[in-house]
Amino acid sequence: MTVTAVRVAQVSDVPQLVALMAEFYAESGYPLPQAAAIRTFHALLADERLGRVWLIECDGEPAGYVVLTVSFSIEYGGLRGFVDDLFVRKRFRRGGLAAAALAEVRNACVALGVRALFVESDPDDEGAQRVYRRSGFASSNRLLLTASLAPAVHEADISDTDQEQ
Repeated sequence: MTVTAVRVAQVSDVPQLVALMAEFYAESGYPLPQAAAIRTFHALLADERLGRVWLIECDGEPAGYVVLTVSFSIEYGGLRGFVDDLFVRKRFRRGGLAAAALAEVRNACVALGVRALFVESDPDDEGAQRVYRRSGFASSNRLLLTASLAPAVHEADISDTDQEQ
C-alpha cells in the first residue's frame, strides 16, 4: 500500500469527503444527513481561520480524511488545534495512513503557530488510541465535557436538512 497523497481538500472534494464521512458514521451506527455534512465541509473549507481538511488518497483512491479545527486558548497562550475527525477506510487500515495524516496535521499546526493539539477518542477504541499515542498524543488527565448548544450533524433531522440541498 502506497500513500499517493495526504493533500489539503478543495471544495471539489466535498462529495468524496461526505461519502467518507457517511462510511465513518455508519461504523458507529450514526446516520449522516447529507445536506448538513455538505454545509459543514463548505463552511470549514471557506474559512481557513477555522481549520483545514485533508483527503487521504492511496493508489489513486480516496482512503480517508482528517479534519483539524482551530481555536484560541488562554491556557496555551495562542492557538490550539483539535483533530475533529480522522477516518481511514477499513481496507486501507494498518498501513500507516492515519499516521501519515496526523504528521501532515502536525506540520500544518507548526506552520500555523498552533501551541497544542488535541484529539478525542472513544475510550474503548484501543486501535485509535495506539495510533494517537504513536503520533505523540498522551492523556492530559482531564475529562472532555460537552454542553451541546445544537444537535450534532448525525442527530439533525434528516428530513429538514436534506431538503436544503
